[in-house]
Amino acid sequence: MLKSHSILQGIAIALLLSSSLAAQDQKLSTVVATVGETELTLGHMLDVKRQLPDQYQSLDDNTLFNGIIEQLIQQELLASSMTKDPSWLAIAMQNQRRNILSSVVINELRANAVTERALQATYAAKFPVGSGEQEYKASHILVETEQKARKLLAMLDGGADFGGLAAEHSTGPSGPRGGDLGWFGKGQMVAPFEKAVMGMEAGTYTGPVQTQFGYHLIFLNNSRETSPPTL
Repeated sequence: MLKSHSILQGIAIALLLSSSLAAQDQKLSTVVATVGETELTLGHMLDVKRQLPDQYQSLDDNTLFNGIIEQLIQQELLASSMTKDPSWLAIAMQNQRRNILSSVVINELRANAVTERALQATYAAKFPVGSGEQEYKASHILVETEQKARKLLAMLDGGADFGGLAAEHSTGPSGPRGGDLGWFGKGQMVAPFEKAVMGMEAGTYTGPVQTQFGYHLIFLNNSRETSPPTL
């Protein structure tokens, strides 16, 4: 039997118009109707409203209230007519619980999803304007002894061609290419070599620079600033 009155209906309608179940926890247990020994509450009504399609959400307050009450009462009358739960009910309830909880998690992930504005701000912080790294294009002549390196250095000072000396004397694999190492950035060369290159101006040479590979004469062809990766 339905047990409600206008004041209770007003409360229920106000809660039905609220945005969430969680916001009204203190009133969810308010009974709006009883069917036999079963009490139907505002919580039951709000859960039904939550699942209604959009076209039903826009119904006027009284129609929405009465429609949900009627649906719950009819469902309870039909359900209570069964004397024994079907054997598959427990499994169906497990699936329903799994579906509801996964939907809650998905909604929370969506609510906390990274926005375009947050991505832009993170990118700007990590790669401020002018934050590109420096790259260098260099050639070298690699020999085994400092004495030979200084002899070749004297030849360079006398006007000898760097590439020609590299092709003739360098023991490194780049020798046949005139010592050309191509473009490289920070951390790609051994520390003494990198330090020397970073202190040079394009079009100049330096050496001897000792590394674990031997003695280097270095010519800096060019340098440039790389662009940061695109967002």
